[in-house]
Amino acid sequence: MSNKSSIRRQRWVIFSVLALMYILVYFYRVSLAVVAGDISRELRLTPQQLGSLSGILFYVYAVAQLPLGPMIDRLGSRLVISGCGVLTTMGGLLFSQADSLAMAMVARVLIGIGTASVLMATFTIFSHWFSKQEFGRVSGFMVAIGNLGNLSATAPLALAVAAIGWRSSFLVIGLLQAVVTVLVFGMVRDRPPVADGGDAADAAKPAGMLGAWGEIFGNPHFWLLGLISFFWYGNYLALQGLWGGPYLMEVMHLSRAATGQMLMFTSLGFIAGSMVIDTIARRLFRSYKKTLLTGQVVLLVLMSGFLGTAEALPLPLLAAGFFAVGLAVSSGVMIYPIIRSMFSVRIVGTALTSINFFVLMGAAVTQQLMGVIVGSYGRGAAGASPAAYHAAFLFPVVGLAVAIVAYLFARDYSEKG
Repeated sequence: MSNKSSIRRQRWVIFSVLALMYILVYFYRVSLAVVAGDISRELRLTPQQLGSLSGILFYVYAVAQLPLGPMIDRLGSRLVISGCGVLTTMGGLLFSQADSLAMAMVARVLIGIGTASVLMATFTIFSHWFSKQEFGRVSGFMVAIGNLGNLSATAPLALAVAAIGWRSSFLVIGLLQAVVTVLVFGMVRDRPPVADGGDAADAAKPAGMLGAWGEIFGNPHFWLLGLISFFWYGNYLALQGLWGGPYLMEVMHLSRAATGQMLMFTSLGFIAGSMVIDTIARRLFRSYKKTLLTGQVVLLVLMSGFLGTAEALPLPLLAAGFFAVGLAVSSGVMIYPIIRSMFSVRIVGTALTSINFFVLMGAAVTQQLMGVIVGSYGRGAAGASPAAYHAAFLFPVVGLAVAIVAYLFARDYSEKG
């Protein structure tokens, strides 16, 4: 009994340390939205170059998912996260000193590789420390905590930039990354000292890399989940990670501080939704698939507002809309328990990183393509026109609509009860 109690305590210590790491991951993902104007002016970037600077992190992050999955399954999550944390620290420090687009791109590449393993390696650890029934709850909880990084990259970052500048702000984050990396290496363990349950026996079976990929990518339902994952995260990062900031400042004419506050409502919505989404899936819809689909339909309706109607809303109602976007986005967290239920624990690291490839490619492609669209309209004295942003947001909105229809034909892998 005391041994089980000790394991329960240890797994929440591990959760806390990994949550600190994931907070930093999320900060790097979305922090450009608030400082886009500062960096563009200082490095003299066009909208296309800004889109590329933001997108490169996600391209690298996405491509890194494929080799990192087998590495996680074979070397263990602790070593992979720690090694990648060193790269993130190097990238963060370099970004704070960047004096050219090329230098900033190299820094974002390092950050992209470094942060690529964190969430999926964390979920792999959870697959050993928590039961399959607990996995949905704990993964949603981790995403909710991680969104504190999202939150910190909105209004708090805007205040920090105003006080000490964007370079010093990112330097502080880089140093904090180094500290958290040391904590992960010293305190995290890949699995409990005594394996328990049927998953443990399954985990002991060897899984070849090509065999694992064959099992994963040979499943047609995985591809349907990948498509909706692509546009789920593409819509979210289109708004929160990059173009929501310039849209609010150039079209809605909000200040940087007010823009950070508006984006913060999306973060708060995502946090609130992630805390309860597993409960909603189990008690209301009794299905991960139905929960995911319902949330994505709501997200589609809300994102359609950025095709023109959002500009007509009073600010309090617009803030409520941003909060609702965050709530709807939280339904996307269901892709992780779906994957956990879809594949064996022996290849869960590879399966999770494989689905995350689609998630991050959605963010990368959407942000960069929207930059191309915005840039194609030209810029006036006040920035890009409303029409430019309406055209840019049309891509993720239409894509999500197509993905929702396609996912209707996917199998429901939910754990009932």
